[in-house]
Amino acid sequence: MGKVARIVSVAPVGFEGHLVEVESDITKGLPGLQIVGMGDKAISEAKERVKSAITNSLLDWPAKRITVNLAPAELPKDGTHYDLPIALAILASSGQLRPDEVAGAVFAGELALDGRIRPISGAITVAEAARKAGITTVYVPEQNVSQGLLVEGVSIIGLTTLQSLYLHLKKEAPIPPAVPPQRLHTAPASSGPFLDDIYGQEQAKRALTIAAAGHHNILFTGPPGAGKTMLAKTLLSLLPALSPEELLEVTKIHSLAGVLIDNVVAIRPFRAPHHTSSQIALIGGGVKAKPGEVSLAHRGVLFLDEIPEYQRTALEALRQPLEDKYVSITRANGRAVYPADFMLIATMNPCPCGYYGDPSHECTCSTSQLLNYQKRLSGPLLDRIDMVVAVSRVANNKLLQNSSLSKIQHLAARSAIDKSKHKQNQRYGSSIKSNSSLTNRDIKHYVRLEPAAEQLLNTATEKLSLSARSYFKVIKVSQTIADLADADTITAHHISEALQYRHTS
Repeated sequence: MGKVARIVSVAPVGFEGHLVEVESDITKGLPGLQIVGMGDKAISEAKERVKSAITNSLLDWPAKRITVNLAPAELPKDGTHYDLPIALAILASSGQLRPDEVAGAVFAGELALDGRIRPISGAITVAEAARKAGITTVYVPEQNVSQGLLVEGVSIIGLTTLQSLYLHLKKEAPIPPAVPPQRLHTAPASSGPFLDDIYGQEQAKRALTIAAAGHHNILFTGPPGAGKTMLAKTLLSLLPALSPEELLEVTKIHSLAGVLIDNVVAIRPFRAPHHTSSQIALIGGGVKAKPGEVSLAHRGVLFLDEIPEYQRTALEALRQPLEDKYVSITRANGRAVYPADFMLIATMNPCPCGYYGDPSHECTCSTSQLLNYQKRLSGPLLDRIDMVVAVSRVANNKLLQNSSLSKIQHLAARSAIDKSKHKQNQRYGSSIKSNSSLTNRDIKHYVRLEPAAEQLLNTATEKLSLSARSYFKVIKVSQTIADLADADTITAHHISEALQYRHTS
C-alpha cells in the first residue's frame, strides 16, 4: 500500500483557473476506483479511461480499493483534462512514481484507452493558474503547446503518451520543454471584401472608418440590396492586427469554449450568429455556463444582420455587455465571468418590406406594421450604439461602372486607422484601450474640446434631447474623428460630424 499521493491540476471557472489537488489513496478492500469531489459525468467516466490507459501503457493497475479526491470539494469540476492527473496520482500512491518526481508541476490531459494523451480545452487557463501559484512547469498535450506558450514565465512540456511521460518523470527519456516562437504572426484579415469593392456609399465608408478607428458600435439602415451587409463584412479587414495581449485573451476564450483547442487565433474574431439564436447562444450560459457569441467576439466584431429579427429578450440582454464589456453568468453551481469587449455592427431595413422612404420602390407596410417593426429595437439599446448611418440604394445600372480592382481607398483607410490607433495607444498608455471604452472620468482627463465645440455640443444636446449616455457617445466619436484628422483638440467641425451619426428619432 502506498501513501496518499497529490497531483496538481487546474479547474477553469469562467475566465479564471483555480488550482485543484488530485489526491489518491489505496487501501485494502474490494478492487475498484471511486472518484469524489464534485465532479461531473466526464470525471465519473474517467475511471474506465484511466484504468485502460495505465494497463495499456505497460504499467501496473493496483488490484485494491482506490479512492481519488478532487480538492477543494466545493469547487465545481468538469472536463476530461483530469484524466492525466488522476492516472499519475494512482501511479504515485501505488509506489510506481515517487512524490518528488511529480512535485512542483501542473498536469492536464485527456487519456485515450491506449495511453495516448488527447488535447483539452482551456490550456491557457491551466498555464496562467500555474504561473499565478508560482509553479513554473506545466504538462499539457502536444496539440495544446502552441496555446500554452502564449503564457510567459512557465515552462511548457508537450505530451504524447502516458508511457513517455512516465519515462520522462523517471528521467529515463527526458522530454525537452517547448521553445516559444520568436514572433507570433498576426495580421489584419486580408480576404476582403474591401472598401473599393463597394460602389458609392461614401458616407457609410467614412462612418465605417471612424467606427474601426475608435472601436465604436455602428448600425446601418437602408433598403434591401443597398450594400449594408457588404459594408459590415468589410470592417474586419479594416481593423488592425491583434496585439500580443489581445491574442492571449482571444485564444483563451476560444479554447475555453472548445472552439479552437490546438492552435492560436491569429486574426480578430468576426461572429455572425443567425437571427434564430437564443439568448443563451448570444450571451452565454447553459448548465456549465459556457461563453456565448458576445464573448467569442471579444476583441473582434459581433455582426447582427437584420437586427430587428432577433429575439427581443436576446437583444435586451446585449445591453449589459455593451456597457460593461463583460458578461456575468450565475448558475446554481457557481458564477462565471467572461470578457465581452466586442464591436457591434448591425444592419436593419427601415420597415418589414424594406422600402419605406425609398424613392424608386413603394412601401407596402401599414402604419401599425411600421411602428411595431421599429419598436423591436428599444431606446436603451439604440442609446448604446454610437453611430447610426442611413444607406441608400445604388442604381443597378451603375454597379458595373466600378471597374477598379485596386485597394487604394481601403489601404488609405487602414493607414489612417492604424495612425489613429497608435495615437490612442500613446494617449492612454495601453494597446487595448480605445476611444469607445473611455469612462466619463477618462473623458474629463484626456479629452480637450475647443470652446466653440463645447457650445455646439451643448446646443445640440438641448435641441435633440440627447441622454447623458448619448452626450458622452458624441464626445467619444468626435475624439476618434479628431484622431483621424491628427488633431490634438476637438473642434466644432468634429462635433458636427459626430452628431450626424446619432439616432434621434
